[in-house]
Amino acid sequence: MSTTSSDPLAALGALPGVADAVDSVRKAVDRVYGHRVMRRRSNEVTAEAALRGARATAALSGADWNLEEVRRRSDFSGDSEARVVGAALRLTAEAGQLLSIWRQSPIRVLARLHLVAAGGAAADETVGRPRLAGEPVDDALIDVPLPGADEVAGRLDGLSGLILTGSEAPALVTAAVVHGELLALRPFGSCNGLVARTAERIVLIGSGLDPKSICPAEVGHAEQGRAAYAEAFSGYLSGEPEGMAAWIEHCGRAVELGVRESTAVCEALQRGAA
Repeated sequence: MSTTSSDPLAALGALPGVADAVDSVRKAVDRVYGHRVMRRRSNEVTAEAALRGARATAALSGADWNLEEVRRRSDFSGDSEARVVGAALRLTAEAGQLLSIWRQSPIRVLARLHLVAAGGAAADETVGRPRLAGEPVDDALIDVPLPGADEVAGRLDGLSGLILTGSEAPALVTAAVVHGELLALRPFGSCNGLVARTAERIVLIGSGLDPKSICPAEVGHAEQGRAAYAEAFSGYLSGEPEGMAAWIEHCGRAVELGVRESTAVCEALQRGAA
């Protein structure tokens, strides 16, 4: 984030193409919230969106299970893929509980998310805190140079400051920056992708764009594919206006695809098929 504006997030919102992405997302979200099923069965849509979002974020982290397998399983303590899916499910359940804390201490929330993702590894002293110098990171999806621990600490403080100060930027812009910055920093020794996408979810819910959490951006990120995800993220890493705009637009498309998924859920509920 190289802009020197007094409101750097708002400056990103002014980049070419971003306003159109924001408008498109808002219209899509408004449509699904206006669905007749949402009047009486929104809790069911929220629950299904959470399940599908968890499945999708796990897929991006290398555990690409079909939805029925995720729905059927109760034990996620087995192999590495099962643990990833379990972490994704725990994070999705936790996200809605952390909104008030996020507004007061984003770094505390990130630490909590990592602790939840790590699950049974909680006894490990590296869990729930940003990594220190020399500590490794296990994250196969993001194959770019790893920032040093001092840079991580400084940029986390900067990100936290932006969130606490507030911005005139649309929720999509803030969510995309939080997501991209956490991917870039990989502040924890593991589960960074899962944590980054959960933080994006928290911003989208807490901003009021998706207060019932029925628009799982994780589904859209997975549907666009890991290659497209990595390519769009490279635009964020570049820090160039075009690249930043492309990343925000990619995140916007992810939300819209999440909306499409939940619209299908609404239609199925309306037909009595789900």
